[in-house]
Amino acid sequence: MSRLYDTVEPAVIDEEMLQKAVEEQGPKDEAGRIAKQEGIDFADVLALRLDFKNILKIDNLWRFTSLTKLQMDNNIIEKIEGMDALVNLVWLDLSFNNIEVIEGLDKLTKIRDLTLYNNKISSIENMDALVDLHVLSVGNNELDQLENLIYLRRFKQLKTLNLNGNPFCDDPNFKHYVIAYLPSLQFLDYRLIDENTRAAANEQYTYPIQQLEHNEEQARKRIEDQEAKETEFNLHKGAYVENLNGSALFDSMFADDTEGPKLALLPGYTAICQQIFEYGLKEHQRRGDEVSGFQTAVDEAKEDNRNMGMRKINDFNEYRRKLFTELAQSSDQAHIDTSLEQHNKEIDKLWDGLMALEMQLVDQLEDTIKEFERNMADMVSTFVENLTISQCRDLENTHNEKLLEVAIVTLEKMVKNELDDELPDDVRMLFVDKDTITNAVGASHDLHLLKIDNKEDDIITRANNWLAALMERVHNEEEVKRNRHRVSEINNFIDHLREEVETFEIQAA
Repeated sequence: MSRLYDTVEPAVIDEEMLQKAVEEQGPKDEAGRIAKQEGIDFADVLALRLDFKNILKIDNLWRFTSLTKLQMDNNIIEKIEGMDALVNLVWLDLSFNNIEVIEGLDKLTKIRDLTLYNNKISSIENMDALVDLHVLSVGNNELDQLENLIYLRRFKQLKTLNLNGNPFCDDPNFKHYVIAYLPSLQFLDYRLIDENTRAAANEQYTYPIQQLEHNEEQARKRIEDQEAKETEFNLHKGAYVENLNGSALFDSMFADDTEGPKLALLPGYTAICQQIFEYGLKEHQRRGDEVSGFQTAVDEAKEDNRNMGMRKINDFNEYRRKLFTELAQSSDQAHIDTSLEQHNKEIDKLWDGLMALEMQLVDQLEDTIKEFERNMADMVSTFVENLTISQCRDLENTHNEKLLEVAIVTLEKMVKNELDDELPDDVRMLFVDKDTITNAVGASHDLHLLKIDNKEDDIITRANNWLAALMERVHNEEEVKRNRHRVSEINNFIDHLREEVETFEIQAA
C-alpha cells in the first residue's frame, strides 16, 4: 500500500534540504537571485513542498511558523510528529507514506484540508483540535469499522470526505451509513451527494440516528453543566473564596479530627463563611473593574501618542514627497546637495519629535501605573483587613469552651454512675480521666484553629501574590518591553529614511 524503504536510504530533513526546497519554490530570475543572496527567513515562508524526498521522520520544521501549506506526500514517514510550531497550517498532505496512527495534530487548529491517503491507518482518532476541518482524505488505508466514522460527527464544517479503498467500503450499507451519520457532507469520494441518495440514507437509519442525536444532546448538556461549574469555581477561586459558600471549611475541620466527638454543625458558622464568600466576590469584581479601567486609560494614552506621532510622520512624508519630486526634475547639483542636507536635518527633527513623544508617554504611563499600583494595594489591603474569618475563630473558641464544659460534666457523671445515656465504646475510651478528655478536646480545638488559620493564610497569600504578579507584568509590558520596542521602531524607521537619501544621492550622482 505504502512505499517501502528497505532498499531506499532514508533522508533527513536538514538545513540543506530545507534551504534547497525554499529556494526552488521561491521567486525566480532577478528576484530569486536577490533573495538567495540576502537569504530567505524560514519564518516568512508560506508554502513548502517536501514530497518524493524519502523522508522517514518529520523534523526541523520549527522555524516555519507562518507556513500555511505543507506537502510531504510520497515519502516513507511512519509517524505524525514535529509540527507543533506550525500553528498557521491550513493545508497538509501526508499521503503515500507509512503512517499507522493519526496523532501529533493537537496544535494545528487551523487545518482545513488534511490528506492522509494511502497509509496504514486503522482508526480515525486524535483529531479533536481540527475544529475547522473542511476536507479529509483517508482513502486507501486499513479502516474496517463503519462505527468509527461517528467520530467525524464533531466536525461540523466537514464537507468533503474520501474513504475509497478501505476495507469497510465493501459493506453494502457503506454509502448510506456515511451519508446518514455525517449530514454535513456534500461530497463523498469526490462525488456530489444528491438529495435522493441523502433521503434514502436518512430513511434507512432514522431510528439509530434519533437515538444517537438524543445521546449526543445529553452528553452536550453534561459538558455544558460541567463547564458552567468549572467557570463558576474559577470565578470563586479568582476571588479567593472557593468552597466558602457552604460548610466545606467546617467539614474540613472535622475530617481529620479523629478524637473529636460527632457534633452538629455550629450555629452561625456557615453563615459567616457565606458572608466571606459574598464579600470576596464583590471585591473580586471591584479589582477587575479597576484593572479594566487602568488598561483602558493606558490604551487611550498610547493611542493618542501614536496619533500625534503619525501626524508628524505624515507631515514629513508629504514634505519628502514634494522634495523628491522636485529634485528628480532638477539638474542643479548644488541645489540637490543643499536640499538633501536640509532633508537630513528634517529627519533629525523628526527623530527628536518622535523620541520626545515617547518620553512624554513614558512619563504619563509612569504616573498612571503608580496611581494604579496604589489603588490596587489599597484594595487588596482592605480586602484582607475586612475578612471575617476571625469570627470563625470566635465561634470555635466558644464551641471549645462549651464542649470542654460538657465533657467534664459527663466525666463526673460517669465516675458517679449517674450517666443516663449509653456512649459508644470509642467515645467512652476518652473518658478515662480528666487529663485524657481534656487533651482530646484540646487536640480537636487545635486542629480546628489550624484549619481556620490555614484558610486565612491561603486567602491572604494568594491575594498578595496576585497583586505582585500583576504589577510585575504591568511594569514589564507597559514600561520596559513597550519602551524598548518603540525606541527600536523609531530608530529603524529613521535609519530607513536615511538609507533612502543615500540611495537617491547615488542615483543623482
